[in-house]
Amino acid sequence: MLFRKKIERSCSYCAYGTKYDDEQILCIKRGVVAVDGSCRKFQYDPCKRIPPKPKALDFEKYEKEDYSL
Repeated sequence: MLFRKKIERSCSYCAYGTKYDDEQILCIKRGVVAVDGSCRKFQYDPCKRIPPKPKALDFEKYEKEDYSL
């Protein structure tokens, strides 16, 4: 998923952008822009993309006998 061919454009993981705060990105090409913004100069940087956290496992559906040998 991080290295797909078709990546949705976002300034938050562009090679030209640097995170300023939670809502703004400092862009070399455009200046201060919104996190969800994008432009024609977008260049994908996979190291800046943070994958979503995995869902927590639900262990309540198992019983104590499931863990014994």
